Amino acid sequence: MEYRTLGETGIRVSRIGFGVLTVGATQLALSVEESGDLIRYAWQQGINFFDTAQYYKTYPHLADGLAKIERQRLGAAGGRMSSLPAPVICSKSLDPTAQGMTTAIAEARSALKRYTIDIFLLHEVRPGDFSLRSGAWEALKEAKAKGWVRTIGISTHHVDVAESMLDVPSCDVVFPLINKEGLGIRCGDGPGTPEAMADVIRRLHEAGKGIFSMKVFGGGNLTGRYIECLDYVSHLPGVDSMMIGFGRKTEVDDAAAYIEGRLADDYQPDISRKKIHIDSGDCEGCGRCIKRCPNHAIFMTRQGIASVDPHRCLTCGYCAPVCPVRAILLL
Repeated sequence: MEYRTLGETGIRVSRIGFGVLTVGATQLALSVEESGDLIRYAWQQGINFFDTAQYYKTYPHLADGLAKIERQRLGAAGGRMSSLPAPVICSKSLDPTAQGMTTAIAEARSALKRYTIDIFLLHEVRPGDFSLRSGAWEALKEAKAKGWVRTIGISTHHVDVAESMLDVPSCDVVFPLINKEGLGIRCGDGPGTPEAMADVIRRLHEAGKGIFSMKVFGGGNLTGRYIECLDYVSHLPGVDSMMIGFGRKTEVDDAAAYIEGRLADDYQPDISRKKIHIDSGDCEGCGRCIKRCPNHAIFMTRQGIASVDPHRCLTCGYCAPVCPVRAILLL
């Protein structure tokens, strides 16, 4: 596995990270034990970077995996397992207040049994949010000064928000959304482009910020173009690591093989069992996917969010590009 340092933080992370959202109740709903086994397996393959969030409700899953990793590290007298790097943990919170962010950090430290969380972020920052969440940002800076977190930053889907971090010296890392087709990338109130986000990523990196990316496969909708998508993001100047959601050991194996140059150039993953899923936490009820679906498989629920009828869905993926908030996933 290849490792890089996140900007000027001194934190070494694997080129592929494990996005723990995927194993939780809102997506694959793996058990805590299954998730822990998968997290340990990923670490055994050299993946030492794990991303979670207060909102994901996956702290128990990650804690189980970390405990299994620690037992294996302590029990390894020598050889490959003892030489693998310790896990690096990133978490995030949506809370805009100082008290709420302080509580979120305490929750993560307690649930994951770690005095220090390596990276803690303002979760999913949108235009105008950073000033509105200034209390939370001050709490992050205070937590860093106390040693409760090592580095701080933001996650965002917005080009303009990512760019604004160039003017925030206290921001150590940025976790932006980028993929080859621009699925989910925003700028202001409209869509953004991968070219614009790539330019900002390069500039952030040149300014010393650590960069790790999300949605390489556009929420799974581009998985059929596996190597093409990974090539695009991994070759962007400034991207230190790519966070990917895993649900099976074979998916971990494929990603590790890609980074290590062992994956065949014509590799095509089996996506025959994947189904369209709409994340109820992200859906804004705009109805664009309903209008775009050629088989009338998407409908609006009483709660005002979109949902998929699996008996009608053709898994064609036509709905995903029109979703402005990347709520449509292929799992």
